[in-house]
Amino acid sequence: MDKVDRLGWAAGVSFNAYGLRIGVRVSDSSVFDRVCGFLPPGWKAVGSPVVDRLYSIRVGGEGPRPGMRRFNILYLDGGWIFRSLDLDEALEYFETNLHNWVALYAHRRVFVHAGVVGWRGKAVVIPGHSLCGKTTLVAELVRAGATYYSDEFAVLDAQGRAHPFPRPLGVREQGEVIQTRCSIEELGGVAGAKPLPVRMVVFSQYKQGASWRPRQLSEGQGVLALLNHARAVRLRPENTLAAMRQVARRSTMLRGARGEAREAAQFILDYLDNTLS
Repeated sequence: MDKVDRLGWAAGVSFNAYGLRIGVRVSDSSVFDRVCGFLPPGWKAVGSPVVDRLYSIRVGGEGPRPGMRRFNILYLDGGWIFRSLDLDEALEYFETNLHNWVALYAHRRVFVHAGVVGWRGKAVVIPGHSLCGKTTLVAELVRAGATYYSDEFAVLDAQGRAHPFPRPLGVREQGEVIQTRCSIEELGGVAGAKPLPVRMVVFSQYKQGASWRPRQLSEGQGVLALLNHARAVRLRPENTLAAMRQVARRSTMLRGARGEAREAAQFILDYLDNTLS
């Protein structure tokens, strides 16, 4: 740790996110505001330098000789965990590592890998692993008028309500791995501010040419399917299971392959309109 401390740091912040104390520092103050855009939504700066986890970002760039470039290096506590010549790639890795750690150890919240939107005072949760198409479906729902809550995690409390986690959407072009960050305003949408009771859970996987004909899951099937996407199920099994049961008890839970997101999005909103009226 002493060796990392001596590398020289130009700017940094200690902050609290979901009861966790985290620090981040950078070697180039010109990128500090940009780095703060990758912190968990709702983070709050704190005065104490004592943290549970410390990230240090050594910014690369031009080397001492023409044609030579320095790596951008991400350190976690006393050792480096990622390096790349592409700063965007390094920052995306930083965000993923940080958000996943928060999801595992957050106080009084259960994180499920899922997209979330709000509709008429109720939440729709769309669980799914990366590259399954959940962000595309979230974006289509927002374009149709739904309120944006998250494209990464459903943050649930003990009552099974979904809280906002409105980071910019991570949109991937067809065949691409690196995400392009897109603000919700660019889609013409707005972000939610208050927790909502979950009314629908949609397990969908994009399949080219598929028609959206979902089947309804039982409460028990829904709980098991949700647990497959819960981040801290092994660390806090009782709290996680209790939140999953609350969601499954009050929700319609659907599973099915889908084709274009617009068809599934319209089905979801029409279904909610019919059941909530």
